[in-house]
Amino acid sequence: MEPSADMPHGIKYALTLHNRYGKRLLGFDNAHAIKPPKKFKHAGKKYPFDHVHQHVSDKGRHYEFDTPDKLLSDFFAAVDQAIKELGP
Repeated sequence: MEPSADMPHGIKYALTLHNRYGKRLLGFDNAHAIKPPKKFKHAGKKYPFDHVHQHVSDKGRHYEFDTPDKLLSDFFAAVDQAIKELGP
């Protein structure tokens, strides 16, 4: 993809981890805009950018995209942490 205001790096991605019931446990994406929390000056507006969801009800928080390699490394490190926290 060509770089744009929404995707300055020119890559569209969605990396997710789901449980066996299809419930998302973790997600890294830039597929949709997120609303900043109400405590921020621009609450109510939606801003497209890279973000991470750390649980099923998480609306997303900013993720600083650097390179595709770093994205994959960060995602798999977060997968390892999520699996560790879930336990056996």
